[in-house]
Amino acid sequence: MSNAFQRYHVFINCPFDDGYQPIFNALVFTVYELGFVARCARETDDSGEVRLAKIERIIEQCRFGIHDISEVRLDILNNLPRFNMPLELGLFFGCKRFGGKVQSQKLSLVLDVEPYRYQKFISDIAGHDIRSHGGQSEQAIIAVRNWLAAASKRKRVPGGLAVAGRYRRFTKDLPQLCKTARLEPEAMTFSDLSNVIVDWLKTSR
Repeated sequence: MSNAFQRYHVFINCPFDDGYQPIFNALVFTVYELGFVARCARETDDSGEVRLAKIERIIEQCRFGIHDISEVRLDILNNLPRFNMPLELGLFFGCKRFGGKVQSQKLSLVLDVEPYRYQKFISDIAGHDIRSHGGQSEQAIIAVRNWLAAASKRKRVPGGLAVAGRYRRFTKDLPQLCKTARLEPEAMTFSDLSNVIVDWLKTSR
C-alpha cells in the first residue's frame, strides 16, 4: 500500500498480550462494523522493514487513531514500564502537528483502564478527552463507537449497545467461522481476524 492518506483507516495502538486479546478483537470488530478499516503494527510481517518505520508508515496513512494506554504499568519481571503505546501516541500527535495540511486532519481517541490514571505517568495529555473502559470489551466498544460517530460526522451509526450485541453474536460464531476457514482461534493473525470479521459482516446483516 502507498503512503496515501486514507480517510477511513483507523490505526489501533494497543497491547498485544493474550489478556488484552478480547478487547483488541472488540476494537477491530467495532471499526469494521462501523464501515472503517482497522490497521495496526501486526498487519504485516516483513523482516526487511524496521518495526518503527512500519508504524510510522501506517500512522501516516491513517486519519483516525485509537490509542489504549491501559497497559502502561510496571512489569513484574523487570520492574520497568512499557512505553510502546505512549511512543506511538506521541508519533500520531506529532504527525498531526507537523505533517502538513493533510495530516492535520488526524483525530485521536485515547483509552485507559480507569479515569484519570494517565495523569500519574503522562500528564501532558491532560485536556484530551480520555475514555476509560474498565478492562471491559463492551465499554471499549461503546467508547469507540461514540467517538467514531462524532469524529467522522457520519449519520445513522448504530448505537454502542447494538454494536456490542453484534460483537457477542460474532464471538459466538467465531469457533465455527475458524473451523470453516481452517484457522485456530488462538493463533489467528491480525489479517486472519480482519478477514473473518469482514466475511461475517457480509452475511450477518
